[in-house]
Amino acid sequence: MLVHFVSLLCVLSALGAQAMELHHVINTMSTAVLSAPDVHCLCSSVPNRTLCSWADPPGAAPLHYIATYSERQNQPRPCLLIPPGSPPGSPPGSPPGSPPGSPPASAQRMWHCHLPGLKLLSNIILNVTAVYPGGSSSNLSSFMIEDIVKPDPPVAVRVSSPDPRTVLVQWDPPSTWSHLDIFPLKYQIMYQWWSGGQLKSNHLKSFESLRAPVKGLAGGRTYQFQVCAKDVLGLGHCSDWSPPVNMTLPLLHP
Repeated sequence: MLVHFVSLLCVLSALGAQAMELHHVINTMSTAVLSAPDVHCLCSSVPNRTLCSWADPPGAAPLHYIATYSERQNQPRPCLLIPPGSPPGSPPGSPPGSPPGSPPASAQRMWHCHLPGLKLLSNIILNVTAVYPGGSSSNLSSFMIEDIVKPDPPVAVRVSSPDPRTVLVQWDPPSTWSHLDIFPLKYQIMYQWWSGGQLKSNHLKSFESLRAPVKGLAGGRTYQFQVCAKDVLGLGHCSDWSPPVNMTLPLLHP
């Protein structure tokens, strides 16, 4: 039986950050190709809440996974695996959402692994290997925490109207974000409304407080408000938007 070795080295560069993915497939079957895990990593709290996620590849699921990570020239350490079906609150943390463009979570068996004790400004190398009956397939990726920061959404978003053309939006920081005194967050507000059969939207950016007024609104109109959180230095990505909160302003009579 022929043994095929296929390797692909891909170097990506974006926004001054470098990421590397190496897919190495070892296949001892003559026709089938073993799928490598498609791994996505997010840090929901700097520096110790980094989770990497992947779905079982299509087709036959692997027998098991082996996941290790390392920093700089250190020896690899085992990643703490969180199997599919674990409650969101399971240690070491709730898993991030599915990657953009992926099927709904209900259609996937999502695996997660927790990488504790990472350091800022360090190059992290993660190796996830899917072990099949006839061989194995690995995904080797490299990243820095600063590039994958994505807080969870703000919570307890609430609105009030101090005057007929203003809405005061208030919120609380995500409970999963630690050390706000060392790593503060900034926030953005998105508000939307319907006008002439079209959905309009506007953004207010860079609030470091937990409240902000939205002024110049129209009476008699319903607005929808959402808030996202981002590292105050602009590292990584803004969180997903918080669940929408609606408010209808009173119609002003002449």
